[in-house]
Amino acid sequence: MAKAAMDPRTARWRAALFAMFLLPGVAMSSWITRTPDIRDRVGASTAEMGLIIFGLSIGAMAGVLCSASLVARYGGRAVTTAGSALNLAGLAVVALGAGAGSGAVVFCGLALFGAGSGLMEIAVNVEGAAVERVIGRPVLPALHGCFSAGTFAGATTGVALTAVDFPVQWHLLIVVLLGVALSVWALRHVPRGTGQERPGSTEAPALGARERLAVWRERRVVLLGLIVLGMALAEGAANDWLPLIMVDGYDLDAATGSLVYALFAASMAVGRFSGERLLSRFGRVTVVRAGAVCAAVGLATVVLAPHPAPAAAAVVLWGLGAALGFPLTLSAAGDDPQGAAARVSAVAITGYLAFLAGPPALGFLGEAVGLRNAMLAVLAVVLLAGTLATAVRPPRPAQQPPRASGPAPEREATDDAPPGSRV
Repeated sequence: MAKAAMDPRTARWRAALFAMFLLPGVAMSSWITRTPDIRDRVGASTAEMGLIIFGLSIGAMAGVLCSASLVARYGGRAVTTAGSALNLAGLAVVALGAGAGSGAVVFCGLALFGAGSGLMEIAVNVEGAAVERVIGRPVLPALHGCFSAGTFAGATTGVALTAVDFPVQWHLLIVVLLGVALSVWALRHVPRGTGQERPGSTEAPALGARERLAVWRERRVVLLGLIVLGMALAEGAANDWLPLIMVDGYDLDAATGSLVYALFAASMAVGRFSGERLLSRFGRVTVVRAGAVCAAVGLATVVLAPHPAPAAAAVVLWGLGAALGFPLTLSAAGDDPQGAAARVSAVAITGYLAFLAGPPALGFLGEAVGLRNAMLAVLAVVLLAGTLATAVRPPRPAQQPPRASGPAPEREATDDAPPGSRV
């Protein structure tokens, strides 16, 4: 793909997407680092905490199921705006539930939080894939790197506030206020219409329900979904359970357990910001396969280590290995702009099955065999993802879905149209 110079509007667009990936990372890790405190405030067991976290999964699945059709109808900016509002509102409800000591309120807040995350998931990745096509080089790994950088920033802040016993509800409400300010700035620079399907367009035609469902029968989409299932579970298991694994499995205090999670988040960020260089040298297939092996080694060490020090060190391998699987698989799903939203949605939904089934399943499994041993299930799925890595290779032209013949009519670019776009 030839490289294209980046005009100022595209640069602002990309910067806004960096912010919209950063924000959910900060919000997510702010909640995650306070899970031991929240668990204690609501008086939940490990299995009960898994059910509370299940609210996050339900909301996320609902959001991601709706996102593709909403992006196709209204465009990425509108859906990102709605998702961001739900995300922050949900975090505010979690804060109120923690303050009241109510697991039910925390569950509802996580459901709203997850719904916002699910809505944003498709929209921001479709936006990122569009920026990649405009500038002619990978963007999604760095965008997901911003999510990981946000998780690191939120996690380190959470560790510090946990160490000084700062009230969890005020911590989360401060994050909400900062998130509102960042969203208002960023969304002004995201153009309207990205991913929107228009009747009569030859490049982004409106797809019917049958055509949307048809992508689920494409062999490549199925394989990409299985890869993202494994890699999302590797990332999600750490997001949901890593602080508690270190607290319950290695008898560390809550602040130290959260610090280990911050180390995981930092490793994810390093891996994702290194993505463009790794891709240019080794290609998608090798990067995804090597990542699965690295994550598997890290997971196995966390399970088997006799002391918390090697387990904490292995979290680096876990994070580096899991870093690029999700963004590269979604990028592969968006290789063809025609039907990109439907394919990205299908693959993301499959990945979100990990977020839907993972928390309660690992919680109940952890109740029976311990959270450390429960990670062996994650290890098995990660190894499966590594064996399927060839599916992320860009398809040959003959494999692309047929397009309508004839050149696409051009229209003048406006401030609300994606830079370089044609419809």
